[in-house]
Formats: sequence, structure tokens, C-alpha cells
Amino acid sequence: MSAAAAESPPRPLIRLLPETTANRIAAGEVVERPAAAVKEIVENALDAGATRVSVVLEGGGMDRILVEDDGAGMGADELALAVQRHATSKLPEEAMLFRIATLGFRGEALPSIGAVARLAITSRPREGAAHRIAVEGGHVGSVAPAAGAPGTRVEVRDLFFATPARRKFLRHPRTEAEHAIEAVRRLALAWPAVAFRVESDGREALSLPATDAEGRIRQVLGPDFAAAAVPVEAVGVSLDLFGLAALPSYTRPTTVAQHLVVNRRPVRDPLLRVALRVAYRDLIPHGRHPAAALFLEIPPEMLDVNVHPMKTELRFREGEAVRGAVISALRRAVSVGAGAAVAVASIAPVAWSAPSAAPGVAAWG
Repeated sequence: MSAAAAESPPRPLIRLLPETTANRIAAGEVVERPAAAVKEIVENALDAGATRVSVVLEGGGMDRILVEDDGAGMGADELALAVQRHATSKLPEEAMLFRIATLGFRGEALPSIGAVARLAITSRPREGAAHRIAVEGGHVGSVAPAAGAPGTRVEVRDLFFATPARRKFLRHPRTEAEHAIEAVRRLALAWPAVAFRVESDGREALSLPATDAEGRIRQVLGPDFAAAAVPVEAVGVSLDLFGLAALPSYTRPTTVAQHLVVNRRPVRDPLLRVALRVAYRDLIPHGRHPAAALFLEIPPEMLDVNVHPMKTELRFREGEAVRGAVISALRRAVSVGAGAAVAVASIAPVAWSAPSAAPGVAAWG
């Protein structure tokens, strides 16, 4: 063997990634499919105090996503910052990171979307002029004057055109559209005072006028669930639980009818899902799943919402206490409801008091 062949390969040097590459890597965590982009943009709209949110999908969101809201809007300077990584209005100080009270706060969504798609944002504050900025494959344009109503209009075209390998992993447009619609539906359940509308390829797929919490549950889960549901309530020092849970006679083959909301954030948290399953374990057949819409209010400092890129899982400071409280409240509600069902042929729709709405945040990011 020659001396040259025996030599070790050159050691790769540590270097900073180009900003465009870094944004595309971040996009792989934040924007896994069109539904994720829709979720992030709608969350920004809700944090900005929107009372109406409209979503348009074309080609399942792969060809085009349009989200319009009537929220606080942004001025020209804020618009330029909104497409930069880690720029946000929702962390005025570092200590707020440990008591998050908004849906979005990482400041990654818009630059991540702009890194892999053609992104255009037009925004106008309630007292001010409208401006527009465009980002294409990570290349940021200049802020320019535009025409537009108060609020923000976000248009995403050709999602993943800059990362075609990722686009190949997407499903059929109809499937992607269903995921996006479901993402909006779950946010709508958590924000009943906001009107939502979704259009997919020219067809109205979702229309939810503003209502109260019970009305939104009826809109989302349907009258059959409402008729079979009983109120769930537990009030404690560090946890308030409200909602509706179906009696054991009303089950589903999947967990799609399980809606969990913590501090107005829809989640798919494993701890809460286990609590729901345990509460019904001896009451429903194997392979069937309970249906419920549960709303938890917990002091923000008692949970960490920053443990998952999509912010769909949480870490509770007192996880076992939360789990126990949810199981106890569900068992108590179902037990009382089942007794009433025996005494009365049917259960009338119930009324319950949801936690009061949290105020919106005045800007995007």
C-alpha cells in the first residue's frame, strides 16, 4: 500500500451554514406538510387578535395556500422582521419563555415557509398603510407599499419547490387538504369566538360562524356527539378542566373525535390521551375509543410548550397530578351521566361554562 493511500482523509472543518440552508433545515421540522404551514399561519392570525380567518387551498395546499385575517396587522418595519428567523413580538423578555401564553412564539414559521416556497405577505395595521413583502426559496425581497384591508394576507405558492425531494413524500392533494382542514377545525374548537372559513379547490369545506364554546363543540363534533355527551368539570388550585365527554355507548373506531385543548392550544399530548383512555378502560370495548372535547386551563409557568417543534406536546410540571385530575373528572362525569341515562330515556344537550377568552397579541411573528 502506498503512503498516499494510507493517509487519513482530510478532517472536515466546522463552519456556519448559509442562512438559506439553515432555514430549509428548520423548515423540515416546522413545515412537514401543507397542514403544518396552514396551522402556523392561522396561529399567527389568532395571536394577532383576528375575529375572522379565511383559508383557501389549491392542490391540497401544495399549489397554493391563502390565509386572510382581520387582526392587528403589521407596519413596514415589522413586516421586514417577520420573515427573519427568531423575530417575534411574543417574547418581550426572556423570562416569558417559561410562561408562554400565545400559540406561536419561536419566530421560525414564516422564514421556514419562505425557505421552501414562494411566500408573499401583505399587512396593514388598523391605523396605517398596507405593505407587502415576498420571499422565494429563502431570498427575501424588499418591503413595498401595497393595497389591502386592515389585517394580514399570507399567500404561499408552490410549497417545497425549493426542496423537491420533500414534496415527493406528500400524499394525494385530497389527503393533504383533509389534514389542513382538520388543523383549522382543531384551532377553531379552541377559539369559538372567531369565525373560520376554509375553501378547497373552489369548494367550501368548512364554515364556522363565531359562537360560544358549546356551540363550537356542536359545530365541530356534530349533534350526535352533543346529544350523547355529559359535562366534565374540575376546578383546582392549579388546574381548571371543562368540557364535554361522550357516554360509553358513544365510541369511535379511531381517536379522531378526541379534542384536547390546553390554554387555548390544541394538543395531541400523550399524557392527556392516556388519561382519557384509562378513564374509559373498563367501560368501552377493546378497539373502540371515547370521544371528548376537553379544555384545560393551567398557569403558563406550570407547563413547558417548547418541547416539540409543532408545539403539539407539552411537559407538565406536575404531570401525575394533571393525569389524575383528568381521569377522576372523566370517571365522575361518565358515572353521573350514565345514571341519568338510565333514569331518562335520552340526555338533553348540556350547557357548561368554558374558560374566558385570552386577549390577542398585537402583532405577528
